[in-house]
Amino acid sequence: MEASAEPVLYHKLQIWEPSMELEEEEEEERSELLVTGPGRPQDAPGPGSGLSPHPRRNRVGGLPGAWARLVAALLLLAVSCSLAIRQLQSRGSAGGSLGSAAPPASGHSHHTGVYHHSAIISPAATCSHLGQRLLVAGGNVVDAGVGVALCLAVVHPHTTGLGAMFWGLFHNSSSGNSTALTSGPAQTLAPGLGLPAALPALHLLHTRFGHLPWPRLLMDSASLAQEGFIIDAHLANALAAQGTKGLCPLLCHADGTPLGFGAQATNPKLASVLHRAALAPTPDLSGNALLSLLVRDLGLEEPSARPMPTLEPALWLSIPQGILFTTPSPSAGPELLALLEAALHSRTPSPDPCPPLLQTAMTPVSSILATVDSSGSMLLLISSLNSSFGSGHLSPSTGVLLSNLVDRSATSAWACPLILSSSLDDTETDVLGLVASGAPNMARTMTHALLSHLSEPQAQTQHQHQAQQEPTENPSSCSQGTSLQVAAHAEHVFVSSVPKGCCPFQGF
Repeated sequence: MEASAEPVLYHKLQIWEPSMELEEEEEEERSELLVTGPGRPQDAPGPGSGLSPHPRRNRVGGLPGAWARLVAALLLLAVSCSLAIRQLQSRGSAGGSLGSAAPPASGHSHHTGVYHHSAIISPAATCSHLGQRLLVAGGNVVDAGVGVALCLAVVHPHTTGLGAMFWGLFHNSSSGNSTALTSGPAQTLAPGLGLPAALPALHLLHTRFGHLPWPRLLMDSASLAQEGFIIDAHLANALAAQGTKGLCPLLCHADGTPLGFGAQATNPKLASVLHRAALAPTPDLSGNALLSLLVRDLGLEEPSARPMPTLEPALWLSIPQGILFTTPSPSAGPELLALLEAALHSRTPSPDPCPPLLQTAMTPVSSILATVDSSGSMLLLISSLNSSFGSGHLSPSTGVLLSNLVDRSATSAWACPLILSSSLDDTETDVLGLVASGAPNMARTMTHALLSHLSEPQAQTQHQHQAQQEPTENPSSCSQGTSLQVAAHAEHVFVSSVPKGCCPFQGF
C-alpha cells in the first residue's frame, strides 16, 4: 500500500489549557497575515499541489516553540530535584548522630567514623557535638579543638579546666610544619595551688591558627555552664571515688552527697568568667580579672608571676616511614623520640609499656582530644590538673578548680602527643595522630603504640584499608588509660582506634 499524501496533522498537547491553545492560534493567524508570500496567503494550497486546505495544516511552524518550552520545563524540574536531594544529603551528613557518618552527596557510603571533611574526638559527647557545630560553621581544626577544650573544662572538672596545664601539637597541612603549644613552667598561687594557664594558652593557639572569632569559641561553653550540663559516667565515677570534699555545692546534692550519673549540674560562676573572657578587649584583662578573683578567695596578694604559654617548633625525627613530630621539653616528647629511635635502629621489640603496679597510683589524671580535616591538618590537645579534681580547691567566686602542678622543674611526663606525616613535600600526604592519657609511663605507651602500628602488614597503606572498615576499639595497653588515633588519607578523615567506652566522635 502506498503512503497517502495526506497533510500531516498536529494534535493539541493535553498539558496546555484550552485558553492557551486559542491564544496561540489567534497569535499564529495574526502572524500568518503579516508574513505572507507575494502572490497568495501562506496557508493557501499552491496550484497542482494536490493538497486541500486545512485549518490546522501549518502548525509545524508553531509547535517547535511549545516543545522547546516543555523540554526546558522538564529540565528545570530535573535540576531542581537533583539540587534538593544533594541538599538533604549534605544536611544529613552534617547533623548525623553520635559517631555516625551519613552517606555523602557523591553517592557512596562510609562506615562509622569515616568522614569527607573533618572529625573531632573527645571524652564527652556534649563537647564532641559542640566541636562538630564549630566545624560546620566554618571553623578549622584549631577552632574546633579550642572550643572542645573549653567545653571539657565545664563538663569534666575532674580531669581539666581553666586551672589546668595544656600541651598541644598542631600540624599544618598547607606548610607541612608542626607547632607545639606549651603552658610554660608550672607556677604557683600558693603552696599546692597551681597558677591557672588554660585561657592564655588556648587564646595564644587560637590567635595564631584559628579562624572563627575568639568569643564564638567561649559562648557555647559559657551557656553550657549557665544552663546546666548532664553528669556523664566519667564524672560520676570520679565523684564516687573522690567524694565531695571541697566540691560542694557545685557537684553535690543539698545533703552533701555527690551528684550521680544523669543528674544535672550548673556552674554559673564559671559561666561568668567565660563571658568576661569572651567580651574582654585583650586576653590579659580577662586573665587579670580571673587572678584577682582567685587571690581574693584565697586571701592572698596578687602574684607577680603570670602564665607564660609558648608556641614552638615541634621536635621531629626522620624515620623510613616519614617524619615524626612531638612536643619539646619539659614534656615527655624528647623521651618518646629517644625510645623510638633506639627501638627502630636496634630492631628490638617495643619496650614493655606496663611498669610495676606500684607506679600506677602516681599516674597523673589528664584529658585528651583530637581533631583532623581531610587535608591532613590536625590538632592534638592534652591537659591535666595532675590529680583527680586537681587540688580539690574550688574557687567560690570563679567556679574554677586549681591544679596541684606546682613543681617548676618537674617534667610533664603525661604529655607526649605524636604526629606521623608520610611526607613533607606532598600536601596530600597521609597523616596519623596519636594521643594518650592515664598510662603510668606515657612515653613507653606511645612508643609501643607507634611501633605496633608500623609493624602491621602494609603499614604504608593501612589508612586506605581502615577508611573502608569500621574503626577499631582496641583496649589500652595494660588495660589502663585512654588512647586516640586519628588519620587523614585520600581526602577522608577517620578514627582508626578508639578505646571501648571512650571517646564519642563527630564529623561531617
